[in-house]
Amino acid sequence: MAYLQQAFGKKNPNLPFHPAVRAGDFVFVSGQVAKDENGVMQDGTIEQLTRSTIEAMRRALQGAGCDLADVVKVTTYLEDARDFGRYNGVFKEYFPDGMLARTTVEARAVIDTKIEIECMAYKPL
Repeated sequence: MAYLQQAFGKKNPNLPFHPAVRAGDFVFVSGQVAKDENGVMQDGTIEQLTRSTIEAMRRALQGAGCDLADVVKVTTYLEDARDFGRYNGVFKEYFPDGMLARTTVEARAVIDTKIEIECMAYKPL
């Protein structure tokens, strides 16, 4: 079955991927980190970094015509598993009903960040 594939967001010319890609009724958001709307890396507590990362994810989703309410799957990479409780508290602010599937793992990113989040959204065309 053929499906519509379209890329969204400002692609970094040095990286071989886009912030978001639509494939049919699904939108896949590449791993987002704590960057502001101008692409400047943020610093702070895990709570601040989680908020900034989720807002970056929201911007990528919105560029593809979606929002956080359309998210069905999230994968989070934490540099330190001891930050899980504090990250999870902020995550609940954005997803209070928890109507999604989620995986959280401890992993070091290839850039200097404490958290990276990717997601998949469902938004019929």
